[in-house]
Amino acid sequence: MRTSRILSGFTRRSVGSIALATVAVVSLAACGGGGSDPLSGGGEGSGDDPNAIIVGSANFPESETVANIYTEVLRANGFDVTTKFNIGSREAYIPALKDGSIDVIPDYTGNLLQYLDPDSTATSAADVDAALPAALGPELTITTPAPAEDKDAVVVTKETAQRWNLTSIADLAAHSNEVKFGAPAEFQERPGGLPGLKAKYGLDITPDNFVPIADGGGPATVDALASGQITAADIFTTSPAIAENGFVVLADPLNNFAAQNVVPVLRTTKSSDKLTRALDALSAKLTTEELVSLNNSVSGDAKTEPAAAAKQWVTDQGLDKPVS
Repeated sequence: MRTSRILSGFTRRSVGSIALATVAVVSLAACGGGGSDPLSGGGEGSGDDPNAIIVGSANFPESETVANIYTEVLRANGFDVTTKFNIGSREAYIPALKDGSIDVIPDYTGNLLQYLDPDSTATSAADVDAALPAALGPELTITTPAPAEDKDAVVVTKETAQRWNLTSIADLAAHSNEVKFGAPAEFQERPGGLPGLKAKYGLDITPDNFVPIADGGGPATVDALASGQITAADIFTTSPAIAENGFVVLADPLNNFAAQNVVPVLRTTKSSDKLTRALDALSAKLTTEELVSLNNSVSGDAKTEPAAAAKQWVTDQGLDKPVS
C-alpha cells in the first residue's frame, strides 16, 4: 500500500544507516508526511458550475503526473480546469474532496478501499471494485479504473530467480531460511506484509532475516537488492528500477497484495456524463506499461516535468481532442 511511499497504503540498516535515515525523511516528506499544505488558508472551490473542475494530486510524482493527464484531457473536452497539486495523503485530500476544495484526484483502488473501510478483506481487482461504491458513501464516486496498476510486489534479482527457479512467491517459500527480506518496518505487521506472505504462501521470514528500509522501495531498497545485501524486496510494480536492473517480479496468484488500479475519485456533486466520458477515455489508455514509461520520464535520467510528460502522453494517445 502507499503509506510511506504515498501514505495510507503499502510503503523502507545495515550499511549507511545515516543515509537510510535521510532517505526515510525524504520519503515521508514526498509521501505526504509533512511540508506545506496547498489547501491551507482556504480558497474558493469550483462552486456549482459543472464545467468548472479543480483537479488535485497527492504529493508524489506519479500522482502529479496522472493529475496533469486528467487536467489536459478535461481541458481538451471543454472543462474550465484549475489545479491544486501536492496536497498530501488521503487524510488531506479525501476531506478536500468532500468539502469542495477539489473535485477530482487520482487514487489507487485497493488503498482507497482500505482507507475508507479498514475492515475490508477484498484483494482481487473484482472484489475491490465491487466493494468500493459502498465504502465511498454518498459524497464521493469513481469512474472506471484504469488498467494501470501500481502495487506492492515481491522482487528478486534475475540471478536469484534463475538459481532457485523462481516464478511466484510460493517458489520462494522453500528458501525461507535463506531469504533476507527488505521492506518498510511496518511490512512486518501489515496483513498484506509478512503475515500474509506466510499465511498464503508459506514464506516465513524470521525477525533476524528482515531488513527494514524506510524509502518505500526507492533507491536504498534497490541498491540493497542489487548489491546482495538482501535477497528479496517489496518494490512497487511501476518502479523503473525493476526493468533498469533486470529484476524479477514474483507472481502473486493468491492476491496477497490488493489490486491497486489507478482510479479517478470525484466529488459526487460534480459527476456528469461528460466528465465520466472524458475520464473513462483516458483511463482506458492508461496501462501499467504506459505508467512505467511516464514514471521513467519523470523520475529517470530525463527528469521531465510531470506537466510536460503528461501533455506529451495525452497528445501521443490522441486525447488532446474532445472525446466523441
